[in-house]
Amino acid sequence: MVELVGIAAGATLTLVAVALHYAKGTGWDAPEDISQQVLEQRAATVPETDFPEPYNRSIGGGAPAGAIPAGGAEGELEEGEEAEEEVGFDPDAIADDEVEYYEIEFAKEGTTIEVANNENLLDAGEEEGWDLPYACRQGQCISCSGQIQDGPAEDFIRHSQNDSLFDDDMEDGYCLTCVAYPVSDFTIETGESP
Repeated sequence: MVELVGIAAGATLTLVAVALHYAKGTGWDAPEDISQQVLEQRAATVPETDFPEPYNRSIGGGAPAGAIPAGGAEGELEEGEEAEEEVGFDPDAIADDEVEYYEIEFAKEGTTIEVANNENLLDAGEEEGWDLPYACRQGQCISCSGQIQDGPAEDFIRHSQNDSLFDDDMEDGYCLTCVAYPVSDFTIETGESP
């Protein structure tokens, strides 16, 4: 039989050996922290953009509410002048007897459908069973954007909210289908981004 004294002596010698090993160290030194250099190199490879950060248009991110798009500030207010608050279009405010319908041709889907002026283009397309692109459904990204082929977007739709498209984008016919309500007949290509 093994004696208790032998077990205790073995355990003590093992603990002393482990303590001596860790007391002298492992001889490994941590390398220099290069994280800041890596971040600077990555930042140098990203192209300059015209929109303020954070504002990632490719994944559906949005600017903070009230953000002014690049080039959007005309100048400072004069003393006593009040800022005009831009109010979006409210489709729910259209009375039932004032609802109008427009012929909207969805070019990529190859179909023309009737869309009411109180129904957004994304919802109208989804009612047809189409899998149209979208992300936020609030006009804060460009995942749902489409391009109106017939001219400037403002001539054919009204946005209830638009935090992502600039005036020149709208001039080129781009709109956000999740918050775009028709005011005329037109042709749109969905899935097109500025």
